[in-house]
Amino acid sequence: MSPRRVKLDQIDRRILRDLQEDGRMTNVELARRAGISAPPCLRRVRALEEAGFIRGFHADLRAEMLGFEVTFLALVGLDGQSEAVLSAFEALVGSWPEVRECHMIRGGGDFMLKAVARNTAHENELTQRLTGAPHVSNVTTFQVIRSSKNSPGVPVPESPDD
Repeated sequence: MSPRRVKLDQIDRRILRDLQEDGRMTNVELARRAGISAPPCLRRVRALEEAGFIRGFHADLRAEMLGFEVTFLALVGLDGQSEAVLSAFEALVGSWPEVRECHMIRGGGDFMLKAVARNTAHENELTQRLTGAPHVSNVTTFQVIRSSKNSPGVPVPESPDD
C-alpha cells in the first residue's frame, strides 16, 4: 500500500518517533509522551497505519542466540536488466529465509543483499547457491565483523522543515 497524502502534525511525528523506537509501548504511555489522551492517540495510530506510514510491528531478534553466527552482505551483478530478469531474481532470493534484505542498487552492481548464516560453511553454501542462480554474473560477499549502529526505520523530524 502506498502512503496516502496526509499532513503530519507535531503529535503524529512524535507518535511515529516513539513507536519506531519502541513498538511495544502502551497506548497510554504513547499518549502521555505525545501530550494527548489515550483514545485520540489510538485513533491517530490507526490513521497512520491506514495511511501507510506504519507498515507493521516486529520483534528485533538476536541472530546469534538463534544459531546465526554470521551476517554478510552480497553485492550481486546480473547478466541482464530486463524486468523479467530482475523480478525473477527478487522472487528467488525472496524465497530464501536467510536473505533478510534485498535492495536493487545503482553503481557497481544490481542488488545488495543482507543475509545470515549459521557459520562460515553455511555462508559459503549460500554464496554458491547465489553464484549458481540464473542470470547471476558475479557475486562479491562482505562478512560483517561488527555492527556499531543498526537503527531501523528513518529519522522522523519534529516538523516538516527540519
